[in-house]
Amino acid sequence: MIKVAIMGYGTIGSGVCEVLEENQKQIADYVGQEIQVKYILDLRDFPGTAIENKVIHDFSVIAEDQEIQIVVETMGGLNPAYPFVKSCLEAGKHVVTSNKALVAAHGTELLEIARQRQVNFQFEASVGGGIPIIRPLYRCLMGERILEITGILNGTTNYILTKMDKEGASFNGALKEAQDLGYAERNPEADVEGHDTCRKIAILTAMATKKEVNYQDIYTEGITKITDIDFKYAAKMGTSIKLFGSSRMEADQVFAWVAPVMIGREHPLYSVSDVYNGILVRGNMLGTTMYYGSGAGKLPTASAVVADIIEEAGHLDNHVSLGWSSEKLDIAPMEISCHKYFVRVSGPYEPKKQLIEQCFGSCQIMTLEGLNECALLTEKMSEKQFKEALFELEEKLGGMYQEVLQTIRAQL
Repeated sequence: MIKVAIMGYGTIGSGVCEVLEENQKQIADYVGQEIQVKYILDLRDFPGTAIENKVIHDFSVIAEDQEIQIVVETMGGLNPAYPFVKSCLEAGKHVVTSNKALVAAHGTELLEIARQRQVNFQFEASVGGGIPIIRPLYRCLMGERILEITGILNGTTNYILTKMDKEGASFNGALKEAQDLGYAERNPEADVEGHDTCRKIAILTAMATKKEVNYQDIYTEGITKITDIDFKYAAKMGTSIKLFGSSRMEADQVFAWVAPVMIGREHPLYSVSDVYNGILVRGNMLGTTMYYGSGAGKLPTASAVVADIIEEAGHLDNHVSLGWSSEKLDIAPMEISCHKYFVRVSGPYEPKKQLIEQCFGSCQIMTLEGLNECALLTEKMSEKQFKEALFELEEKLGGMYQEVLQTIRAQL
């Protein structure tokens, strides 16, 4: 019998217990022995429940119990998750986590400790929730040179953008509905400002390059400035707007960023809607593969955690090579990345046609009936070129008492 401790009995921790209980026979058949939860570490008590005799409040009980072979961290955040996980690894215990903040901030150190102690540190659920993506990268695609990973990695923002796209909702209206349904936190900053997606693409980039990625080096832009009018233009153009986390390996450079992107119907991620996530991985031999499913939620995420528990149960006596080295990856400056750009400008098009052409060259022009503005889609150019052209346009528009209303990157 393999004995496990779970740290944190919130949504994911309770889901892990539920999956282990519900699929007990199947898991035991696969592992070859039963997996039993011995301890649940939490600040609360759960009197009258099936777990009341397993609940403890002192972490040292787990760290010092030689029977505990696998520790599951589902507390979230960095404190006390980081010192607790570090102590468990140093004590020779295998660890599974669903904590993206922990892996993004301290993954390099924790992976090194696991290597030194010949134990395993697994984190499948930290990126795609219930979508398998970490294991495919280090197993199924191990013979590939990864050229690109692009994903819709946050269910909250995808739900909001879907509501704006399909129902014409405002950002604030869609956010409130997401909060009412429990898809968004009362303080949604980590989701809507792109921080959650940033940490996830940092982990995926590290997995693809085998080098340490500092998530703070990744350009990050959220969805708070996206409006219902942007989606009216998108509908007219046959496009949609998604929040992408993207990593591209081009020659000897790696580009990584998080931002809203306008995409067409032919894009593989176009149909990923509501709270679902989708991840596109492109290899140099295989080409493009897609991973789609529930990126969050109690049981989908718990299922991924349990898969890691099973993986570790099969390797209790040996270390599985996983992750990246301590060599730091240099992220290429955002200024040299190239995109097309969707730009909305106040006032009618005709009086500033020549000005727009002077700044941006040949552009696709659009208008919406009833609005005193126009929109343009530029040709592909570098971020630096775009900013210079935009600055020139804004300066000249100022003399016309007009302004740039919106800019969105486009993959069209």
